[in-house]
This record gives sequence, structure tokens and C-alpha cells, in this order.
Amino acid sequence: MSVTSSEKSTVSVNYDSLDSVRLLGMRVDRVDMAMALSCIERFIQERTPRHIVTADASMVVTYNEDPEFAAIADKADLVTPDGAGIIWATRRLGIPVRSKVSGVDLAAKCCALSADKGWRIFFFGAAPGVAEEACARMTARYPEANIVGFRDGYFKPEEESKVVEEIRSTRPDILLVALGIPKQEKFITRNKAALGVPVSIGVGGTLDVFSGTVRRAPVWMQKASLEWLYRLASNPKKISKVALLPRFALMTLKARKSA
Repeated sequence: MSVTSSEKSTVSVNYDSLDSVRLLGMRVDRVDMAMALSCIERFIQERTPRHIVTADASMVVTYNEDPEFAAIADKADLVTPDGAGIIWATRRLGIPVRSKVSGVDLAAKCCALSADKGWRIFFFGAAPGVAEEACARMTARYPEANIVGFRDGYFKPEEESKVVEEIRSTRPDILLVALGIPKQEKFITRNKAALGVPVSIGVGGTLDVFSGTVRRAPVWMQKASLEWLYRLASNPKKISKVALLPRFALMTLKARKSA
């Protein structure tokens, strides 16, 4: 994945006046990749712990069914449009966003920029060995990437404080949390102050992709909005998440009809 000259310099964005829409109740910010990276740079400069949510179709359904998660999403510092479903639904409802800013693409951009920007990145989550392999592969891909630590997402509730201290001790600027929706967002919210990390991002299956455990769909399938189908064929365990897509589509169509 290449980084454009505009992303290297990071465009100037007035974070306080970000435009956003409400998709089936959930806020989604109208940002593109360069704008999202600009927000990340500002958050890191300010050093105040911030939470970035990458909203896909399944997350919007969860938002409508899980009050705790809905409250977390409402307070997020940035909500990016992650996935073709979000693009389709916002267009269908006449509130189009700029473009897709997925968790996996945003995380990769952060890794690519980390050397030039001096950003310290920590990989947290996924099965044992996955975060370590993701670190190795991303370092091979971007030899100067500043990845300062990694840890799998398997731990007992009573071990959570130790996990937080392990992450905190590496002093990351960006924490990529791959625990799945909504577990990752709830972990970030519970521990944001204790972690003290300027930018925490829930990134779902990103570390599985980085490690090669799961492959991304071919580019033509991504462009045709069929990445979900490729993921299901590659990993049938994703059926529970994919099953939310028809519900999301139905919710969108009902919202349009009642508008």
C-alpha cells in the first residue's frame, strides 16, 4: 500500500467542525483517508487519549441493539466510514459520505507513516502468534515502521490491568485493538485513561490480514463491494457477522421508505 504525498504531509483539517451524518442513528464522519490521518496527527500532538471508531454495517446494527456500545460510539472522537455497506446506505438515504476509510487501510497507512512521523504503534489482539506475525510482516513491508510492541487478545478478566500496563509501558502513540466488535470498543473505553495512549483504534480483523492469516479480497472484489463474500468463503466462522448484512440492508430500505 502506497502513501500519497498529501497523506505524507497530512492535510489540515478543522477537527472541531468535522461534517458528519446520522446513519440509522449512528454518527459517521464525512472524512476521507487524508482527513482521518490529519485528525490522528492532531490527536498525537495534543496527547489527550482519543478513541477512533471504524464503522461498518455490522457495527451500525450493533449500535441499534447494544445501548452500552451506542453510548461509546456517540462519544468517539472520530467515526470513519468503514466498508461498502456504509457507502451504499448513505447514498441510498441521500446523505453520502466522502469515501471508505476502513480500519485495515487506516492501520496500514499509520504503519507506513510511522517512521517519518515518529509515531509509536502497538498491535493488540487476535489469536496467539497473530500480532507477532503481523508485526514481523509489516516491518518487512515497511522496514522503518515504528512498531514498539505486540500482544495477543487472549487474557482473563482479572489479567486486564496487567495487559493495560504492558501496553502502557511501551509508550505508544497509536494502539490498534483487534478484539472484534464491540469488545474492542468497550476495552478501549474502560481503559482509555489508564492507557494514556493518544489514539486508540478498534480494527477488528486487521491483524489477521497483516499476519497473512486472512487474505484480503482481490482488488476487483473490493471495488465491486464483494469483500464480505470473499471473507465468508475464506472463513465460514464469520457467518454471524455476515448475517447482519441483510438486516442492515433492510433497516436502510425501511428508513428510506419512511423518509
